[in-house]
Amino acid sequence: MSQNSMTRRGLLQATAAAALISAMPSRSHAQSSPKRGGMLRIGHSGGATSDSIDPATYAAGPVVTAMLGGVCNNLAEVDADGKIVPELAESMEPSPDAKVWTFKLRKGVTFSNGKPLTPEDVIASFNHHRAKDSTSGAKAILSEVVEIRKDGEAVVFELKSGNADFPFLTAEYQFVIMPANTDGTLDWKSGIGTGGYILESHEPGVRIKLKRRSDYWKADHAWFDDVELLTINDATARQNALLTDQVDVINSVEIKTLPLLQRKAGITIEEVTGTAHYLWPMWCDSEPFKDVNVRLALKYAVNREELLQKILRGHGHLGNDSPIAPANRFYAADLPQRAYDPDKAKFHLKKAGHDTLKVELSAANAAFAGALDAATLFQASAAKCGIDINVKREPDDGYWSNVWLKKPFVTGYWNGRPTEDSMFSLVYAKGADWNETHWSNDRFNQLLLEARSSLDENKRRDMYHEMQQLVSDDGGAIIPMFSNYIDARNDKVAHGKLASNRFFDGWKLIDRWWSAA
Repeated sequence: MSQNSMTRRGLLQATAAAALISAMPSRSHAQSSPKRGGMLRIGHSGGATSDSIDPATYAAGPVVTAMLGGVCNNLAEVDADGKIVPELAESMEPSPDAKVWTFKLRKGVTFSNGKPLTPEDVIASFNHHRAKDSTSGAKAILSEVVEIRKDGEAVVFELKSGNADFPFLTAEYQFVIMPANTDGTLDWKSGIGTGGYILESHEPGVRIKLKRRSDYWKADHAWFDDVELLTINDATARQNALLTDQVDVINSVEIKTLPLLQRKAGITIEEVTGTAHYLWPMWCDSEPFKDVNVRLALKYAVNREELLQKILRGHGHLGNDSPIAPANRFYAADLPQRAYDPDKAKFHLKKAGHDTLKVELSAANAAFAGALDAATLFQASAAKCGIDINVKREPDDGYWSNVWLKKPFVTGYWNGRPTEDSMFSLVYAKGADWNETHWSNDRFNQLLLEARSSLDENKRRDMYHEMQQLVSDDGGAIIPMFSNYIDARNDKVAHGKLASNRFFDGWKLIDRWWSAA
């Protein structure tokens, strides 16, 4: 498998750096007060026998949840309100141009072996991904970093250009802090971190066991005595494990099985809206998609409400052909929602010089659950607009390497990214490796650079608002809907307000939840 496909896998399964979001109300919030003791048993998807605790290999699954939210900490983290807050850092200060960021480390933080946290540990943790011979999926994320250096008890990051969102990058799951070796390399093999738990055992693709340490620097976190993460990749098996009391919480509940869980006493569905979205990208430099009117005709030919109800069964939000979700900080909620409109679709077809249009759409359920059904619904709604969509069923195996980025009109999925800048830079900027629509807009690219380096929140909001408008009206992505994260738990565990940057409370349930028994 190529490095690109490995990295793509990580982005698809993990979601993107932490999102700037506010959790929608879950079915219930914890009714008990936090207390020490008990055991948390997690039924987790995404585990594999090839899993490693080397952060350069992290993609998703139990390893990430265990290390990010249990064994280790980051310089910063996303809280339940979607804000970036210091974690191992005491403060995070930018230079006036946002090109230099200084992270002052907290005092009194130790690793589980008693070793004090030092700037050298932080530097080694980041350089582990930056090394010349590194194959880390996070290497590209750090390409903007010119230098990382120690300044007393602080760590200084110097960037190629200003980035007001840089602290969000440090909260990415790959950038957990581990101890440095004497030669400056990273000691990841010991599995030692500054988090609230000690890694007792790891059977890749089977189970991970953690035990709480008594000297955790966060006095109001890490409540359980023991944690066990079981790899249960099959969705039905995960659900059965919860129903038969083999686990206390599961992730990625299938929408079609929700009614069964909702009827079960003692089971609570935890649902939050994040940044994950389904889409149909089309190449803007290929016929017939080169004409913006063809792109608009196809956007008006989608019955978004029907897709939301039939594919997601209402567990999501309507999309507006921009990847920036209601969960993002600078989401342009006031942009008019594009609706299914055959008359407008025909109007734009006529402006493009077409009475009718024939296009081929490549689709496979490997893109997302229900992708083929969604394509069929799109085909039916477009037919009423004079657009004949030939849905070509592609093999699931190899879809992301043989179809995505290889064909001009395909089915796609993104978990979204932590900030507007990261999502736009990764997929919509001119020349981006993953610009799946081959879109290039001079005004958009100018705003992208200006918004990234500005520390003025109001100016950034205005710029990102305009960028969302440009992507929606001129871009080549049809984005009909955003999907929710859906987990389920029993009444033996409790929690506070949920974060929604990822499932499992932003992958932090081990650190934040407690026993209700």
